[in-house]
Amino acid sequence: METDDLLDGAATVDTAARVREVIAAAGVSQREFARRVVMDPSKLSRSLSGTRRFTAAELARIADEGRIDVGRLLGTRPREKATAPAVEGGRPLQIVRETVRLIAEHGFHAVRVADIARACATSSAAIHYHFPGRAELLEAAVRWCMDEDTARRAALLAEADDAAAELRQLVALQTPRTAQQRRQWAVWLDLWAEAARSTAVGRLHSEYYRQWRETVADVVRRGVAQGVFRAGADPQAAALTLTALIDGLATHVLSVSGPSADSAADAMHAALTAHVTHTILAPQP
Repeated sequence: METDDLLDGAATVDTAARVREVIAAAGVSQREFARRVVMDPSKLSRSLSGTRRFTAAELARIADEGRIDVGRLLGTRPREKATAPAVEGGRPLQIVRETVRLIAEHGFHAVRVADIARACATSSAAIHYHFPGRAELLEAAVRWCMDEDTARRAALLAEADDAAAELRQLVALQTPRTAQQRRQWAVWLDLWAEAARSTAVGRLHSEYYRQWRETVADVVRRGVAQGVFRAGADPQAAALTLTALIDGLATHVLSVSGPSADSAADAMHAALTAHVTHTILAPQP
């Protein structure tokens, strides 16, 4: 049971029905809605089915996304629309985006709730309203990074002509050349360390890497079937080796600053390309 569960059984059913109304009004899938409110899709599903209670913070984020007063979800206030959020994506996503940015710049443990509130031009109380503690904020930041990375990968793979092009796209995506890519990697490095100490973040971290390696393995399977990869290539082994190489090389690139960072990124990309060419791509006649 969640520590801040707040409803009895009957109220839970009514609240779940009202949340379903909000999801329907949003016109998106349940999974996409979970992404927007920075919530584990499985928790949302269980809460909607009545086997789990929504927490106060989750209801606050759902109300924010639906632009309604949280009292409507609880059945304690009328159905009038609340004032539309003044920030893109609503307050919860703004909080998460600024948290990620600050983690990239300063590291998670150096970031205070007051810093996040200042970056969002709001109060610490408003931050705690949506995310009661630092642990929940970190989990939300991890989930947001996972979703953003997954969406970027899906968009790139959709543009590729064959599996060889897909793999080249994935290698390019994971090479920290741009400021955004370096910022994302900085966050991941910080979260890796936190994952070793936090069970919740550790589970998310493991799930993300399972999905990431499976994405690479799927590309390898398609490449073998298309004849552009070596016939004997083991998709799981190839995915494990390539993702491990990416992680190790990216860590080295991020340890370099100034003009040398570009050279290090170029060297990383060249090393990954050589690995793919010599171990995964089908030999050229």
